[in-house]
Amino acid sequence: MNNSPMQKIARYGLGTFLVVAGIGHLTFARKEFQAQVPDWVPISKDNTVVYSGFVEIALGAALILAPAQQRAKVGKIAAAFFTAVFPGNIAQYKDRRDGFGLDTDGKRLARLFFQPVLVAWALKSTSKR
Repeated sequence: MNNSPMQKIARYGLGTFLVVAGIGHLTFARKEFQAQVPDWVPISKDNTVVYSGFVEIALGAALILAPAQQRAKVGKIAAAFFTAVFPGNIAQYKDRRDGFGLDTDGKRLARLFFQPVLVAWALKSTSKR
């Protein structure tokens, strides 16, 4: 199933999403992404956004370009990344920081429920079965 048409579409879609988001981290959405960086992160918000942007571009490219035998590993790494950045989404909700149109507590709370979807998307689009 690692090469099923739906799985390929899902993998390419997630990869493209990550590349575009990563470019956004570096350019047009940089300030918006800074709203998601918790205050306890030990490096500047801007550097955190830039570094995570590079990671997103690399992960997106890897999801699209990885050979079949490496896809499951890339999917697990992407899922781990989505898990690692989740505290930023929690901080955005807890600290009531606006960003990406998330300008109410309800919208920020709803955003939290999308993170498990990203984790599942990364794993299912790259699984071997």
